[in-house]
Amino acid sequence: MALKDQITEDMKTAMRAKDSARLGTIRLLLAAIKQKEVDERIVADDAVVVALVDKLIKQRRDSIAAFSQAGRTDLADKEAAEVAVLEGYLPARLGADEIAAEVRAIVDELGASGPGDMGRVMGAVKTRLAGRADMSQVSATVKAALAR
Repeated sequence: MALKDQITEDMKTAMRAKDSARLGTIRLLLAAIKQKEVDERIVADDAVVVALVDKLIKQRRDSIAAFSQAGRTDLADKEAAEVAVLEGYLPARLGADEIAAEVRAIVDELGASGPGDMGRVMGAVKTRLAGRADMSQVSATVKAALAR
């Protein structure tokens, strides 16, 4: 079953269970998917959906930081609950060792050396690890690998 279809089924389940918090988050995700499809005139496949989920999680984490700094724990808790729902649609995340191994393999494949090749390596890494790793952690690993 495609990820988009799974999300739609989860929305129906949340409606039946009257789980309004989960339902709201799923509707927000479906709206983002629909917007992407309309804007780019595409049919969203799993890769597009994973990228959107990643983007929405990043936005929520930024909001959590801002709300926590402002002392609005109620809003930060709401955003954290949305992150928990959205994370359910991401594939299993890679650990630091697995990320380092992937980055080393890509650096070796491209023959990259030095910080000047950062963009080339990140482009390849993004396509290979999209949705499976936190890109800020990947970026730090790439910098470390190219600094050697």
